[in-house]
Amino acid sequence: MAWRVVPVSTRSGVGAAALVVALILAALLAVMSRAELGAGFLPSDWAAIRFTVWQAFLSAVFSVVLAIPVARALARRRFFGRAVLVTLLGAPFILPVIVAVLGLLTVFGRGGWLNVLFEYVGLPPVSIYGLHGVVLAHVFFNLPLATRLILQGWQSLPAERFRLAAQLRLTPWAVFRALEWPLLKQVVPGVAALIFVICLTSFAVALTLGGGPRATTVELAIYQAFRFDFDLGRAALLSVTQLVLAGAAAVLALSIIPAISLGGGQDGPLRRWDARGGGQRLGDAVVIALAAMFLLLPLLAVVLRGLAGLFVVPASVWVAAAMSLYVAVVSVIVLLALALPMAGWIATRRAGGVEAIGLLGLSASPLMIGTGWFILINPVMNPASLALPVTALVNALMALPFAVRILVPRLRDTVQDYGRLSATLGLRGWPLWRWVILPRLAPHIGFAAGLTGALSVGDLGVIALFADQERATLPLQMYRLMGAYRMEAAAGAALILLVMALGIFWLCDRGGRWHAEA
Repeated sequence: MAWRVVPVSTRSGVGAAALVVALILAALLAVMSRAELGAGFLPSDWAAIRFTVWQAFLSAVFSVVLAIPVARALARRRFFGRAVLVTLLGAPFILPVIVAVLGLLTVFGRGGWLNVLFEYVGLPPVSIYGLHGVVLAHVFFNLPLATRLILQGWQSLPAERFRLAAQLRLTPWAVFRALEWPLLKQVVPGVAALIFVICLTSFAVALTLGGGPRATTVELAIYQAFRFDFDLGRAALLSVTQLVLAGAAAVLALSIIPAISLGGGQDGPLRRWDARGGGQRLGDAVVIALAAMFLLLPLLAVVLRGLAGLFVVPASVWVAAAMSLYVAVVSVIVLLALALPMAGWIATRRAGGVEAIGLLGLSASPLMIGTGWFILINPVMNPASLALPVTALVNALMALPFAVRILVPRLRDTVQDYGRLSATLGLRGWPLWRWVILPRLAPHIGFAAGLTGALSVGDLGVIALFADQERATLPLQMYRLMGAYRMEAAAGAALILLVMALGIFWLCDRGGRWHAEA
């Protein structure tokens, strides 16, 4: 086979994989060395564990239940702007969490648009803080993800099956039971498990919308034990607990995500003959409109409010923006230095174990890694002096699983197409990468780099542990402005952060496709 003869060295892949294992293992060992396992949990710790699991469960259930009618409506209807709307469903994934939270506060907060409407019609106001606020924010982030995954499954149904159902004159309910319900039983459990895992390790949402005794997650409890009490033993114990929770949930998610195999078709356009009645059309239109409003109104609120707030942002915001840009650039460089050789090893040697190493970034909490490295650095030097490099490194590790999944398929195709020819011509090492691999991998490298840069520039995680007053990224500075009730300045910072995240993603993605062979 081609991958057995292509002259791609495994040394760099081995080195990158070993470095990833060493970085995460060192943090884990440092945490376990300080964890007071015999001390047990405080009542507040048990409350945090219960709240973490409960809010993740509710977030997964609501996200999936609401995504099903949205995905079904998008699968059944063709309308002007549908492709743009489906593309926008991916925007919350790269949207900085703190920006989305400010948008949600503008719409659903105490003085938000919804409460103004309620006051006008004489209804009591609603509060976004607490359990329902955390779940609302998680649904905002994960409803698009669930919709995209379920829609992908829906579109995998062969068009011939719907044609046959139309010829048999099956009712919409019969079509749902015969074709769509079996698909949902395959897809929905895995989607729900994935969202459950994501919500288990959420930090910024709980930090801004939770925080009370009854709305504290394990991640937030780690932060509070670390920053407020400086109780490294308790923070380490909670970090181990979070690792066990997230790891067990990840294993469960992988075990119940099935391979979707629904039979072959002729790959024709998925034309739907069911649900042509006026009531079904109106229902689908209402579902799509409500989902679009829920997702786009907070973004619109950030833009409108941020334009006014740009004139009152302090100079510290621009300094923090420069630091965030530095963190994003370093994260991208570190990511590519790790992901490219690991992807080369996976693609050319079928090294599935290396891909599993890349997935360690998902099972390990960023705060757990940050806590471990704080414990290692603290006896030697001031951890605040390494706040930005450590944040960039952890962000790269968190993005590594996504980058590997993006790069490997295209690199494997390149190896299969050009492996024997490269071996015959004696292309090895850097010339092989320069002339054969990188030109064909450029669009995927750009996409992975853009995703990493956008996620890194908007991350509010490790920096919250390490930063002091002199070193703060833009998300942390924005959080401080919100804590000081300088909401207009925070809105201006949010708009700057939104433009930076989207701009970094666009520049990297566009740069990768420039003169590249797609």
